[in-house]
Amino acid sequence: MSINQLILRNLKKNLSNYYLYVFALIFSVAIYFAFVTLQYDPSMDSQTGTVKGEAAVKAGSILLVAIVSIFLLYANTIFIKRRSSEIGLFQLFGMTKGRIFRILSIENFILYFSSLVIGIFVGFSISKLIVMIVYKITEVEAVATLRFSSEALIQTLLVFIGIYLLIMVMNYFFIKKQSILALFRVRSSTEVKIKKLSIWQVLIGILGIAMIATGYYVSQKLFDGAFVTVNELFFAMAFILGSVIIGTYFFYKGSVTFIFQLIRKQNKGYLNINKVMSLSSIMFRMKSNALLLTIITTVSALAIGLLCLNYISYYSAEQQAEDYVVDDFALVNEESVEEFTTALEDHDIQYTMNQIEVFQVEADISDVMDFDTDGASNINMEQNQASLPIVSDTNFDHIDLNQNEALFTGYSDIMMRFMTIKDSGDIVLKGQNVSLDQDYLGLNREYLVSSYFTNGGGMPLGVVDQSTYETLRADMNPDIQKGSLMFTGINVNKDDLEKANDLFHSTEVDQWAGNDSQLQMSGNQKMNMGLTMFIVGFLGLTFLVTSGCVLYFKQMDESESEKSSYTILRKLGFTQMDLLKGIQLKQVFNFGIPLAIGLLHSYFAVQSGWFFFGTELWTPMFIVMGLYTALYSVFGVLSVIYYRKVIREAL
Repeated sequence: MSINQLILRNLKKNLSNYYLYVFALIFSVAIYFAFVTLQYDPSMDSQTGTVKGEAAVKAGSILLVAIVSIFLLYANTIFIKRRSSEIGLFQLFGMTKGRIFRILSIENFILYFSSLVIGIFVGFSISKLIVMIVYKITEVEAVATLRFSSEALIQTLLVFIGIYLLIMVMNYFFIKKQSILALFRVRSSTEVKIKKLSIWQVLIGILGIAMIATGYYVSQKLFDGAFVTVNELFFAMAFILGSVIIGTYFFYKGSVTFIFQLIRKQNKGYLNINKVMSLSSIMFRMKSNALLLTIITTVSALAIGLLCLNYISYYSAEQQAEDYVVDDFALVNEESVEEFTTALEDHDIQYTMNQIEVFQVEADISDVMDFDTDGASNINMEQNQASLPIVSDTNFDHIDLNQNEALFTGYSDIMMRFMTIKDSGDIVLKGQNVSLDQDYLGLNREYLVSSYFTNGGGMPLGVVDQSTYETLRADMNPDIQKGSLMFTGINVNKDDLEKANDLFHSTEVDQWAGNDSQLQMSGNQKMNMGLTMFIVGFLGLTFLVTSGCVLYFKQMDESESEKSSYTILRKLGFTQMDLLKGIQLKQVFNFGIPLAIGLLHSYFAVQSGWFFFGTELWTPMFIVMGLYTALYSVFGVLSVIYYRKVIREAL
């Protein structure tokens, strides 16, 4: 047999075994090429583009290179070890290590660069779709075009040629340093099997669970007032990160084996075939994969957490705009009101206008409100005083207060994290010379004026009876007032909203501090967070596919090493379905444990600070986690299919 025939036969054999590796390689090239094409798209130009995201896409492309490089190098390590026996046989037949390396290099070259060409073609084909997705998420009105970027092609070729050279270097040193005997032992020594559970492993297992639980507990205390200084927050975050990551490593190193050992003892050592095929295998293999699983779990948690937070911000954009602006347009000075209403009338746009006078008073609210941080500039902690915006109840049809009654309105989750507001109590409102005692009736969620008057939403708005309002208005302190005392809300018909928004920006109205457009605020947040969400989602999808492939490759390796065991079990009378049920349970643990731990990590991370990003938690988080779980499960199904093939061939 000639060298060329040997190379072709090896290629054919390896394609049937490593089809998912070829798919992952094509996927990686396609994703990278499409992403880099987006980087060079005119719409992403920092000066003239519509999205203004060139820097963000560049940063994302660097992270994408890191993810793809690590995956391909790790996958190559698995495959070169799987072919160690084949390399050993070549040496027994008299081939030199140099010739063996040339054979493998030619095989890899054909496989790798064929996938590279296909990947670039696929990436070019989907590049327009990627741009369309970016436009859709960021709500940019532009037409996506299919364009071939020579810059993206050159950058993709350079990156993947560099990765190929690294792979060749790894293969060269692997072949060079291994003896013939060592090559035949490589696969048998890749997994460390522990047959007896030691006391040390039990302690590590318990410690791992305790460290993860401690990290979760501290994360929930992060922003509830337990840590008030920058240094305290920094050390708390560092502790959470270290505790959870080290705890995760210990969990895989000892906790899994410890828990499954308890299940074994509960069954008094008698296990059915399903548990033998699942629990026993995982007990003895997960320890040796602890570092890999820790990395996969940690990065998965990071990707899910970041995507959840970005989607929370994107999902909450409209609600936050409604809270902070209240009406379609919020204006805070008479010049702006006159200029904007004149522009609306000139363009025949019908509008309604409501005006509410708002002014600030000193308030003693210590009986109804406890502050957990000293970061608010309008709060005097020593004297229990706060600068509180107030309005009269006559401005609102649905609010009717008696004399000496006060109501707070304008609730936000982030505000409630830093202050505890009771349902009732007494407050004191102060002018320059008068002090009025008020019965506090509680806090409503509704926002009644723009955030300009409420310290960016950091303080609630006080609503009082008209007589109380007039008394305080006559005695107000001018030193604590905002630049304006009048909130003007303007609303237009939905059909005219975009046209009115264009007028808002074509005049000088939007240049005044405090003047806001609800549509513009929502659009800006969706554009900024939409692009970030797209990049994080893109990187998360790439990592999901690569990490799923790594776990799948590990299962391929395990199935081949356990093939002799399946042969024995088949000869003992167990059917293919008996073995397959155990394998299915095994894959639930193999893929489910890292997924479940990663979801838990991301859940507690998101729970600790989601209120900084938006107003809605559960729906965005469930959508992200549900999609990630569904996509991740695909690799578990593929592993079961591969095991079915191995079991069928075992007899």
